[in-house]
Amino acid sequence: MTDHASTSGSPAHQNIDTSVPHSARIWNYWLGGKDNYPVDEQAGDAYTAVFPGIVTIARSSRAFLRRNITYLAAEAGIRQFLDIGTGLPTADNTHEVAQRVAPESRIVYADNDPMVLAHARALLYSTPEGATAYVDSDVHDPDRILAAAADTLDFRRPTALILSNILGHIQDHEQARSIVTRLMGALPSGSYLSINDGSRGIDPVFEQAQDAYNESGAVPYTLRTVDEITSFFDGLKLLDPGVVSVPLWRPDPTDPAPEVIAEHGGLALKP
Repeated sequence: MTDHASTSGSPAHQNIDTSVPHSARIWNYWLGGKDNYPVDEQAGDAYTAVFPGIVTIARSSRAFLRRNITYLAAEAGIRQFLDIGTGLPTADNTHEVAQRVAPESRIVYADNDPMVLAHARALLYSTPEGATAYVDSDVHDPDRILAAAADTLDFRRPTALILSNILGHIQDHEQARSIVTRLMGALPSGSYLSINDGSRGIDPVFEQAQDAYNESGAVPYTLRTVDEITSFFDGLKLLDPGVVSVPLWRPDPTDPAPEVIAEHGGLALKP
């Protein structure tokens, strides 16, 4: 990181628990990363044995995020990003995509996995013109995230809130909606909300694999219907094509023909 970057609220004594699989490390494993432990690989392999398509979902999710951030920085003129539940650094992280377009972009990441935080300190560099910071906090505590992020972001200016594959970790749907409402309520008009999550009612094999994962002792992840995912955008103006399977959201012309997968998302403007 540059001098502009910081970590907030991160206890130095925090330990990494290698005995329980963690979704951020499993996701890293599916993306081809190396920042995971045998317990994560075992959980990931057990999942793919039932549903090999999870690797496509993971990579399609990352591509959706890249297209979202590119639009926000290049076309919407957004220069501030709050990315909650970012997971382990891989290719095309939010700050990399945004600062390629606009080097002055300021990005705050929030996550509560000590391994994610450790790698953030080493890997998440900012351009000299911009800033990149990390907040050690849980999505269940939006007020703490907002307070810490305010050290880097000016919430009087339009900001993009990124919630990529994190709301599934909030099992109660109304609680998840309340958290989204609280976070967006702190952002001014002209801000954006980007959400993508695993969806129910699309692929029964995916649902079977996810149910088995949830029973493994790992932190559970709740799949939601497309209507439930869409409800997170209530009161906002959804950009075309709305909430869709992520490969169908403004695909790059050079991409292969997109297919429907059980991962839905969208991008919306706060009026």
